[in-house]
Amino acid sequence: MRILITGGAGFIGSHIQDKYIELGHDVTILDNFSTGKREYLNQDAALVEGDITDENVVRRVIETGNFDLINHHAAQINVRYSFDDPVNVCHVNVIGTLNILKAMIDFKVPKIIFSSTGGAIYGSPGNLPVGETHPLNPESPYAISKMTCEKYIRNLSDLYGIRYTIFRYANVYGPRQIAKGEAGVVAIYTERLLDGRPPIIFGTGDNTRDYVFVGDVVDANALALTKGDGGIYNIGRGVETNVHDVYNAVSKAFGDRALEAGFGEEVPEVERIALDASLARTDLGWDPKVDFEDGVIETVKSFGVNVEGRFPG
Repeated sequence: MRILITGGAGFIGSHIQDKYIELGHDVTILDNFSTGKREYLNQDAALVEGDITDENVVRRVIETGNFDLINHHAAQINVRYSFDDPVNVCHVNVIGTLNILKAMIDFKVPKIIFSSTGGAIYGSPGNLPVGETHPLNPESPYAISKMTCEKYIRNLSDLYGIRYTIFRYANVYGPRQIAKGEAGVVAIYTERLLDGRPPIIFGTGDNTRDYVFVGDVVDANALALTKGDGGIYNIGRGVETNVHDVYNAVSKAFGDRALEAGFGEEVPEVERIALDASLARTDLGWDPKVDFEDGVIETVKSFGVNVEGRFPG
């Protein structure tokens, strides 16, 4: 299968790249390296350096690529930044996605896998874990942009027959995650401890997230190569983890090198979220395999921290 991965040099996209190549697929990466890293590129992947907001670049890549599928992970993902510059978030996420969809229609690419957000698109649900049929209530420009992309994908699928699988991710963490933005709290805490700075807990630290390991997310993207057409799937563990739990897990990995956390001013964000991923289990055969504490240890190890004996393998 010939596959284009947008954002394929980034945190999640680069892991998907490696998996697809391992499975024997022909992979091309489109990335502008705003957050992606060249060292994450697989030597067997082709690279086009460019931006999804550049319509000419997108059209040229897709016209010449003869792709069977586009895995679309390029995006502006920082929720807090989206309040400061909603125009740019819309431009990257919505216009960039429309550039891809229009080229897919014109050059007859049959399917897209799209990375959406389960951590932000539902707002603050009353009952957890939340399923895909829950009303959407985005509370940030970032979440609004992802909801808009979902609606465009479904509409253009109805009109032009594009097949799609949409993944609403929980908070993804793991090796290669950059220490920027609130979604990268495991990486942020790891980097701060490496620098001898205490992790910062904003507000009370009682707000919760559903953390899913990047390897489990990769498995979902591999299954979607042949399954899940027309589906929207939560990808999460269905478990609430608060900020204190994250701090404790990272501190445990550091052992006696850990530092006591500091506290900062509360920031606006969803208070509690956990995703019901039973539909992905039923339709795709997907199940998360990595427990949070084990995944944190593997993430900390990827920063070069010696945690030998704390994680199998």
